[in-house]
Amino acid sequence: MDSLIVENLISFGLTRQEAAIYLELLKHGDLTGYELSKETGISRSNIYSSLAGLAEKGAACLIEGESTKYTAVAMNAFVENTLNELQTKAEYLKKHAPAKIENSAGYITIQGAKNIRNKIGQMIRETKLRLYLMASADLVFNYAKELMELVDAGKKIVILTDGYELEGATIYNTKVEQNQIRLITDSTYVLTGELTGDEHDTCLYSGQKNLVSVMKEALRNKIELLDS
Repeated sequence: MDSLIVENLISFGLTRQEAAIYLELLKHGDLTGYELSKETGISRSNIYSSLAGLAEKGAACLIEGESTKYTAVAMNAFVENTLNELQTKAEYLKKHAPAKIENSAGYITIQGAKNIRNKIGQMIRETKLRLYLMASADLVFNYAKELMELVDAGKKIVILTDGYELEGATIYNTKVEQNQIRLITDSTYVLTGELTGDEHDTCLYSGQKNLVSVMKEALRNKIELLDS
């Protein structure tokens, strides 16, 4: 369990060593650098540099007394404070980041399941008029909230899948190749490839008109066969 907690603490900006020390403070209460060194096996010089990092990041506080001790900030408080700080920074970045000129004619290879999932979510959220999606029901379900928001906003949603229902969307029940995805948004952008959950998954993203046209025609033919 501790290893998973450490990995999550790293996502909140702590180093692996800082996370280990933070957990010791949570378990044992107020400790000196010497006591922490004994508990963790980390050298005292590294203990003190990590404690300084924890204090700077809002995860620990210094207690002055006969002997200098350190105490952990409660996990809930540390997590909430960090999230609030990140939210403030996120709003600033979104407001002040320079606009990117979209290279709609290019081809972009997106590798890794996490990156592909993020791109799918981005494409769905940025849909202005219509969306066509062909994927397994399991994959579609992961974006139920975003798809429902499009439906509520009056966008046209067409989904080719195997056993998924979404009121307000046009659903075609059909057998879908396992782990394959085809996504077209606003007749402008396309994402196609494989999503198994592996870091080696690869998808192609593009606004290249020829690829978009080919993908649209393929989906149109599929829909016509299902309607016949």
